[in-house]
Amino acid sequence: MYKLVAIDIDGTLLNGAHELVEEVKQAIIEAGRMGVKIVLCTGRPLSGIRRYLGELDLLHVGDYAVTFNGGMVLETATEKVLKSFALELPEVKEIFDFCLANDANITYFDANHMYTPHRHIAPITCEDALLLQTPLYYQPAEEITAEMDIAKIMVLNDPIQINKLIASLTDELKEKYYIVNSVPYNLEFLKKGVNKGTALQALAESLGIERSEVMAIGDAVNDLEMLRYAGLGVVMGNASADIKAVADFETKTNNEAGVAYAIRHFIEGIAK
Repeated sequence: MYKLVAIDIDGTLLNGAHELVEEVKQAIIEAGRMGVKIVLCTGRPLSGIRRYLGELDLLHVGDYAVTFNGGMVLETATEKVLKSFALELPEVKEIFDFCLANDANITYFDANHMYTPHRHIAPITCEDALLLQTPLYYQPAEEITAEMDIAKIMVLNDPIQINKLIASLTDELKEKYYIVNSVPYNLEFLKKGVNKGTALQALAESLGIERSEVMAIGDAVNDLEMLRYAGLGVVMGNASADIKAVADFETKTNNEAGVAYAIRHFIEGIAK
């Protein structure tokens, strides 16, 4: 039996209207009550998923979440950081120098806050902070300290500008950092080797859960490593063909309660 189910949020847990539907909610709650560890794995900070954690009854001591695409693993009730893969200050400076040289709109995150080094804050940055339900602060780059534990640097721009930035990435940057373009309007920089898969592995090992007992559900490029790590990788029906190629099982789409379908299919005792 699977002891841990890792679930992506956008495009997986939520439908196309960014809603958590009742069928998905009830399947997850029922699995949790059976003793299955449910772990939300997302690019968002903890503050940006607290609403869903509450709806899914995942705010107890012993409940965990993977945030920042693997940058942090936290206990949801206490906000205790179990594992942090923070960028070091020289790494932050190198990424900032590249982004600023390309007129990129930068945001960066610690455990529960979002920052921008731009005095004139772009509307897309404010919109993202609102979507993530995360406090947004202006902080000049020179005020960043080594103690901040920056988990992720993210560029927010229109897709044309993001594609230009991707084309400008040097081989050195691509070699030194984990860089992911999970949605058309952003580009994220994390520490090399950090992704949802490595974070999920660290959590499972700390809980004494075998890889074969882990099930992961996702839909996008930032879910690839998580799907590959899990004993059972489940891909959403709305995922692209290259993501589907790495999965063990394809469930229904996020608009058809695909997460609920997968849980009912593989977790014994859940009502069909």
